[in-house]
Amino acid sequence: MRYDNLQSLLQNSSGTRRYFVGLPVPVQLQLHERNEFIRTQQDLRLHAECIQRQSFLQ
Repeated sequence: MRYDNLQSLLQNSSGTRRYFVGLPVPVQLQLHERNEFIRTQQDLRLHAECIQRQSFLQ
């Protein structure tokens, strides 16, 4: 299902919320900065993976 933004996605999808809170806090914070670009659970997973990959390379 598609939502307006990350905040709306997390409020309406318990499975997505569980996935999100299982991520490291620094990743969660960066995801919040991308709020308007994350509208589906797939978007969330892709952005989280990208952030984690970038953090690993630094």
